Amino acid sequence: MKRKLLMLVIALTACAAVGSAQSRRSLRINEVMVQNDSNFIDDYGCYPAWIELFNSNFAPLEISSVFITDDPGNPTKYPVPLGDVKTRVPKRQHVIFWADGNETRGTFHLNFKLKPGQENYIAIYDADGKTLIDEVTVPVIAPNTSYARTEDGGDEWEVRDGSTSELYVTPSSANKIRGVNPKIQNFKDIDANGFGMTVMAMAIVFSALLTLCICFYIISKIGASRNRSRKMEAQGMVVAETPREARPSHDSGEEIAAIVAALHQHLNVHDRESTILTINKVKRAYSPWSSKIYSIRQMPRR
Repeated sequence: MKRKLLMLVIALTACAAVGSAQSRRSLRINEVMVQNDSNFIDDYGCYPAWIELFNSNFAPLEISSVFITDDPGNPTKYPVPLGDVKTRVPKRQHVIFWADGNETRGTFHLNFKLKPGQENYIAIYDADGKTLIDEVTVPVIAPNTSYARTEDGGDEWEVRDGSTSELYVTPSSANKIRGVNPKIQNFKDIDANGFGMTVMAMAIVFSALLTLCICFYIISKIGASRNRSRKMEAQGMVVAETPREARPSHDSGEEIAAIVAALHQHLNVHDRESTILTINKVKRAYSPWSSKIYSIRQMPRR
């Protein structure tokens, strides 16, 4: 028993490790600013270079113990520390790491700096230090300009200088800001008065209620059948399933006669007075205990 329990624990641990490794593959380098002169300030009031990571998964992601590096020959240059609650990134959310070369300032301050005026290589490795999660080579870009994906977690990159609303620098926020939801807008154009939505909502509700009624009816029938079978088994009776074709369409004359005879025997059982004692309850209009004949002492007759 202990051996089986141990094997189960090992299997569950292995599955959890595999699931964690697979989920970390959804981590993406989303936006990078190499030279930050006046764009985004850190928690120490400084303007260091920054790297934005994005959790493209639809579940929270723990990024502690992954490695961030700017050197292809040293994949384990900066290990993200354990024990910080902020390393658990919610689904489809961002986290900023400051490339200021001062890791003593906190979990999100890297131990290397990005180099302005030249290409910068950035990569993320998994906890084993060998599995590459994501990498990017940032080209030479101007100060206060970022190199970002066109959409969060997408495949295409672009240089953003903030000249238009499409090229805003967006640290710790979505790279593509959507003003309206195209699906909602399309539905609004098709059904301007909301009549279709009302009919659809009512149809869904009534369909769900009908489905529940059918399910409850089937469950009640199954429960009644099981209770009947259990009672017959408890009494030692064998349930024989008669084919539908062999079942009579109505009761025969012999069966009706037997039923009538049984009822007659049951209802007229008092005809055999020699074997049955009948006690009838007698009701009196007065109480015998308060009668004067029991309370007054009579004189003897001479």
